[in-house]
Amino acid sequence: MKPVSPFLRLHEPTATVRLTWEGEEIFAAPGDSLAAALLAAGVDTFRASPVSGAPRAPYCMMGTCFECLVNVDGRPTVQACMTEVREGMLVCRQMGGAEVNDD
Repeated sequence: MKPVSPFLRLHEPTATVRLTWEGEEIFAAPGDSLAAALLAAGVDTFRASPVSGAPRAPYCMMGTCFECLVNVDGRPTVQACMTEVREGMLVCRQMGGAEVNDD
């Protein structure tokens, strides 16, 4: 059973953008932030804390807190609240911290 979101839209979008979250297809309104789209779809955990593994989700929705980090199209550490949805995005939870590359 799909979770019911406590985040409701004021009106239904006239157009939709299709994206995939953890292998499940969801739909968003054009111009939505990725965080808003995921919350509206009932997603309540975006990442796991690198320290304790505790579930985390958006808090500030303006790019300050970094609680909404996700993996987008294979790229880790993307702020969902600062990323606009686009057709065909592949999005999944970020588990722990991102790898640091010394190249």
